[in-house]
Order: sequence, then structure tokens, then C-alpha cells
Amino acid sequence: MTDQTGAGRAAGTGGEDEPLRVLQRVVMPVDRDLDVLKLYVEGEIARGAEALAASTEVEAAATGAPGDGVGRRSLVVPVGRRVSFATYFNAFPASYWRRWTSVEDVVLRVRARGEGTVIVYRSSSKGHVQRVASVKIDSEASQEETFSLSLRPFIDGGWYWMDILAGERDAVLERADWCAAPGTGGGYVRQGRVSLGITTFNRPSFCVDQLLALGGAGEVLDVVDRVYVVDQGDQKVRDDGRFAAAADALGARLQVIEQANLGGSGGFSRAMDETLQAGTSDYVLLLDDDVVTETEGILRAVAFSDFARTPTIVGGHMFNLFVRSQLHAYGEVVAKYRWWWEEAPNTKREHDFAKAPVAQALVEAAGVKPRVKTSSGSLRETPWLHRRVDVDYNGWWMCVIPVDVVRKVGLSMPMFIKWDDAEYCVRAGAAGFPTVSLPGMAAWHVPWQDKDDGIDWQAYFHERNRLVTALLHSPYERGGNLVKESFIIAVKHALALQYSTAELMLSAIEDVLTGPEHMHAGIAGKLAEINAFRAAFPDAQNRTSHEEFPPVHRNKPPKRGRGFRPPRGKVNVLASAMLGTVKQLRPVDPGAQGNPQVVVPHIDRHWGLLSQVDSALVSSADGTKVAWYQRDPERFRRILRRASVLHARLSREWPELAGRYQVAMDELASPESWRRTFESAEQDGPVRPARSPQE
Repeated sequence: MTDQTGAGRAAGTGGEDEPLRVLQRVVMPVDRDLDVLKLYVEGEIARGAEALAASTEVEAAATGAPGDGVGRRSLVVPVGRRVSFATYFNAFPASYWRRWTSVEDVVLRVRARGEGTVIVYRSSSKGHVQRVASVKIDSEASQEETFSLSLRPFIDGGWYWMDILAGERDAVLERADWCAAPGTGGGYVRQGRVSLGITTFNRPSFCVDQLLALGGAGEVLDVVDRVYVVDQGDQKVRDDGRFAAAADALGARLQVIEQANLGGSGGFSRAMDETLQAGTSDYVLLLDDDVVTETEGILRAVAFSDFARTPTIVGGHMFNLFVRSQLHAYGEVVAKYRWWWEEAPNTKREHDFAKAPVAQALVEAAGVKPRVKTSSGSLRETPWLHRRVDVDYNGWWMCVIPVDVVRKVGLSMPMFIKWDDAEYCVRAGAAGFPTVSLPGMAAWHVPWQDKDDGIDWQAYFHERNRLVTALLHSPYERGGNLVKESFIIAVKHALALQYSTAELMLSAIEDVLTGPEHMHAGIAGKLAEINAFRAAFPDAQNRTSHEEFPPVHRNKPPKRGRGFRPPRGKVNVLASAMLGTVKQLRPVDPGAQGNPQVVVPHIDRHWGLLSQVDSALVSSADGTKVAWYQRDPERFRRILRRASVLHARLSREWPELAGRYQVAMDELASPESWRRTFESAEQDGPVRPARSPQE
């Protein structure tokens, strides 16, 4: 069966001299995790381990090798049921392969048995769905079918996927692969090799979990040369009780490097440099230590990179570790005029692929069709997911960088933490190396909404590195709106009684004004300096309970009994800021110095509220800590004066300062500069590979 796009059934594997190259394997979630099931398949799948084990036995018999684990590549579709692979991990992102690689046609290869129908669909960039081809399966023995599919119609977006409909007997999918068709787009290409770089700081258990998962990833390890664990904490990964098992599983691939804490940029730069010096890998894959990785993404990223027309940074998406079907962002860009991160155009943050009310699930499980159709987060029913999304950068929770790119543009900037990933991708893009956030490549990470990294010690790095990145790359005179926005943010923190945050921002500006030399010089010691500085500020002193503070007491009740509402509209916001400023300059109520006046949950922590009180107990984003914010008129005056002077100077000196940073950029990111920093940061003697006790 063939449609007008040229898609249709194809026989054979393309000839003995040019075998099919697997681009993407159809997989099921590890351990049949129901929280993520809809990211892999929709519909009713296998009932019980026996059916899955049977399909795995057939798989092993056909290949002469053990299966990938019960049900990892296979599933059973019960009689009369239908499953769809129009899902995040198993649909084929055709538009990305069409835009960025040399592949012109793909082959869907399916091996199945039992009775049923395999149906292939495609979508357009508008989300319109077309049926492409189908084939009947009716055999107790394994039956292999292939579909030749053109990528021509996918310039702006679109996916391929398949559905399986069972007949009067169960249909068993044994495995399916999306492959590169021989003879098209350059045909088969050499299998690339990758080294993994994991930067960790005092998360030994989380890191070992990841090493164990990698050690059990089967065929994924066939393309991995090294796993570099750059351990920068004092709670060592090698001291975890399960480390020996992880080391045994990974063998000579695993190398643990212990150095002083140089932040994410220092850890990832070390992994890049080790990969460069080893000279065996084509790519380096950067991974956070606190992620759970879908290991299939490693194979997919390497395949995509192998076929890319030009060396390309290939990034994975980030899912919420606590709501595992929720995607942080489908793509991210830098808003150039204000120089800040934001979601790519035509996308939505925090999209949930399993979005559906519990009531609907219960009704459908009972076999009753609901009267009203409810919203779904699925690929099939979310039109905006079908557009190809182009990005400026990808986070380094999971990101593959070609070694050719590292040789050309260098390592990370010495930023310690924050903006290092975005700056690197922007720098690479300017050198002609694009970044692609590839659907189907992802990791689960702690969500940002559970972190206070905008107001804690990281506030310094947020501000400094944002400014440095803009000085290096902003296309606008004096950074566009950045300096004005930075001033407003500093004042908002001061209005919110977050004096430590405002002071750190201003310290960051002072360091930026000294020039680029401070970045390598201070990378090892800056964090200790920041923590010592914050120790004097009440808003930075966290406790575990409200009971650790004096009881809440307020001498005067709220005016007319009104509660707080954030200001809405430009006029109200300006009025609230003016009133808050006037309030900051008045004497503090003596009673507020002995007792907090109010309790403010984190969700209500807004400068418009905090500027109206003299003191407050404010909870943290993760709900584990409380701080006592206290108004200090003299501190506010100093911050306001200092902020005005520093931002005026920053704007005035921007052109000259930008020139200095741009001239120093190559040197700051060079392997030679980083190696001098590594030498001064190494701990416990020379770098040594990790080995299991048996070795």
C-alpha cells in the first residue's frame, strides 16, 4: 500500500553490502513504570509477565542472543485491542531528520507474530494526520515487515508512527526499528563513538544509581568509550556501598576524577578535555548527576549526530522527576533584547503527555464512552507538538557535543554554574554549529519550581554569567534592555527584604566591571566567599520549622481587614513599587524586630506583599525551610544608591567592556587555560580509574 508521498511497503534490508542503520528503536519503559507509560505507548498492552517473557524468548531465539530484558522491546496487544506508538519516545521525529541530517528516506522494520494489523501514519506540521500504509500479520512464527518512508514532506514539521490492531488472537510485537535506508542521503555511515561526562557534587547515591542504569543498558554501551565521573564533593562516589557493583558493570569504561569544586562548568569542561586528550570518541555526552536517563537517547543522539550534515550539538529534553509525564520545555531560546531564557515560539512549558482527569480514566476502564471529550496531552491530540522547533541552546542535563565542535570553539566558559550551557551553544552557533533539541532523547530532572536558585547563593552566578554572556554575544547596543531589567530586579529583591540576593547581584556587577581575568582566577574560591558573605543576612538564615523563631505577632491589623493581592496592570505595579519604596525608608516597627509580623507561604512570596511588612517568616520553594525576613531601612538605602551607580557605570562602559570579553573569549575557554585551573584544583593525587575490588 502506497500514498502520494512515496511511502509504502519495502522488501528486504537493502542489500548485503549496505545493511540498514538503526536510527531509533521502539522501546517500552524500564520496569513497566506506569507513571511514564504514555510517553511510550497508548492503549492496552500486555497482561502479565508470562506474555512478555514469551515474546522475549522468541526474540532471543531469532537473534541468538538474550533479549534486552522482559518487555523492553516487545509487548502483547490483547485480542481486539489497539495500541498506538504516536508517543514521545516511539514516534519518529521525521522533521528533525529532514532538516538537520542527510537522511532522505527511512525504513520502519517490524517483527511481529500472532494476528493483527500494523498501520503506519504520518502528521504534518499543522498536526493533520494521514494513514500511509498497512500490513496484516497472521502467523504463529515471527514475521518481519518493512515500510519505506520518504522524509520529503517534513520541511516544517511532522512525525511518523505506527499503530497495532489485534485480531481474533493476540498480536505480539517482538521489536521494531526506524532505520536509515541504504543509498539515500549518503547511505550507511560509520558508527560514531561517545564518551559520557557526569559532573557530581555530594550526590553519591544519585550518581551511582545512574552508573548502575548505564551498566545495565545493554547495546547502549557498545558505542560508549568512557564514562567520566568528575567528583567535586567531599561525599565521594567511590565510598557509596553500591559503587563496586557499578564499577564491575562498566569495567574499564569507568574513570572517576576527583577535583575541587569548580561547579558545573568546571566539571563538564574536565569531561570535554579528557575526551579530547583520549582521542578515541567522536562525541562527548554531558549528564547531570541528579537525573534519571532514558538510555535509548544515547543511541539516538549518536545516530543523529552521525548523519548530521554539519557537526551538531544534540540535546535531550527534560522531564519532571516528580511528575514524570510532564515536559519542562520542548525547546528553549535566548530572548535577545532582554537576554533571558524562554521557551521557543509556538511551544508551551510544563506540557503533560498524560493529561486526563481521573474520572475519565475510570469511565473508560469500565467500558463506557464519556459523553464529553476531555483534553489530552498526547502527541496525536496536541497540534503544536507537530511543528519542528528550532532552539538556541540545550541544557546540559543531557547534551551531546561533537569533539570537532570542542576543538573549534573550546571548552565551557569558567562560569561555575548557570548560563554555561546556553553560552556554549550560542558560541557554537556563531561558529556555524547548530543545536538541536531532539524529541525522543530525554532525562528526568528535579523541576525548577522546587528550587530557590534565583535568590540563594546562585544569585551571584545568575547575574554575573548573564551579563558576561550578553557582553560576548548580544547583538544590541549596550545589551538592549538588560541593564534596565537588571536594575529593576535588584530593586525588587530589596523591596522584598531579600537583601542578600540584591547585594550578591551588585557584587556580580562589580566583578564583571573588573574584566574577564577574574573568571578563572576566582572559580575555585568564589562559592566559599559568597557563603561567608551571606551568613550575615537574616533572609539567608534558614531553619527547618516556624517554631524555631519567635511567635508571629502584629501590633496593627491589616487596613480594613484586607488581605494581600499582587498588583495588576502597569499603573498598579508602579504605584505599589513607589509605596513600597516609601515604606522601606520609614523607621521599623520595634515590635517587628522581636517578632515576625506575618507568615508568607512561598507561593505568595511577592515583592508587593513583602514591601508592606517589617518582618515575615517566608518558606522555601521545596517546603523544607523557613527564613525570617527583616526590613532594614539603612541597608535598603545603600542598595538603592549602589545599584544606581553600578548600573549607570555598566551601561556607560558596556562597549569597551564587551570588547575586552570578546577578545578574551577564546583564551578563557581554551583547554590550556582550563588545564592550569584543573592542576590547581586536583585533590588526592593524580587522576585514577575506578576498578572493582576483584580487579
